[in-house]
Amino acid sequence: MSDSLPPRVTLALTVGVLSFAFAPILVRWASEAPGLTIAVWRTSTAALVMLPGLAYVYDEVRAFGWCDWGLIIASGTALGAHFIAWIEALYYTSVASASVLATTSPVFVAVLGYLILKDRLAWPVVSGIVVAVGGAALMGLTDAGAVAFGAEAWWGNTLALSAALLVSIYLLIGRAIRQRVSWLAYLIPLYSVAALVTLVAAAGQGVPLTGFDPVVYACGIGLALGPQVLGHSAFNFALQRVPAALIGMLALLEPVGASILAYFLFGEAPGLWSAAGMVVVLGAVAFVVLYRSRTATPKPDDTSLQKSP
Repeated sequence: MSDSLPPRVTLALTVGVLSFAFAPILVRWASEAPGLTIAVWRTSTAALVMLPGLAYVYDEVRAFGWCDWGLIIASGTALGAHFIAWIEALYYTSVASASVLATTSPVFVAVLGYLILKDRLAWPVVSGIVVAVGGAALMGLTDAGAVAFGAEAWWGNTLALSAALLVSIYLLIGRAIRQRVSWLAYLIPLYSVAALVTLVAAAGQGVPLTGFDPVVYACGIGLALGPQVLGHSAFNFALQRVPAALIGMLALLEPVGASILAYFLFGEAPGLWSAAGMVVVLGAVAFVVLYRSRTATPKPDDTSLQKSP
């Protein structure tokens, strides 16, 4: 990669992949607190960190119309709900399963693009979707029988798939609004809405936000500064200089890295059939990403192939 890309782009891609791989690890280290608590600290910190940037795009944000705000609120709501579902998933299933299932967002993007945007869904993509579903089902059946998680693994895997669906909605909306709104002007209110969604959810369930060990806050802030601010920014920086398909493929390295870290840090080793299901899912998603990249003209600001752990 370094032979064909400028060093700073290579560095950005490396930082993005590494930050995403550490996301589930940080959640596990903060598992003393409820998942909603971690989601609030993550999204609120990210929103506060990005807020000073409003000074640079204030005039653009001020000129937003009702349609722009409606799309941003919808996208931010989906993103906030994504973070809640994905973090909660890690309380019920393995890091490997949650991370792999979360990478199925390109599959959901393809399906939603067909249903909502009337994008053509070619039979090779349909085949990839069917294979991915089969791999996910194999993972679910295997995880449900695992001693470590038992029947609760079904709920964790369902949450992880829900997180992938939600981030796909966020990406589709973002792809539409980013045609006329700059990246920073979109990102600042987006993160603010996502933070508000997690705060409302936490308040509605009476989830405490304080009174925990300092490691909880450190991990929440780390999730904000690493995967959310640094990771997303790095991938968007690289996306202007490399094909979107490459970004999508690199995103598939995240569950691999997360699984390796989980093995050494928590002793989580997926069983044979679960590992086989993971390989099937990753292979199917990679096929869908590559096929769609070859049958469509990539756009410099197209983020539809990214994921958000």
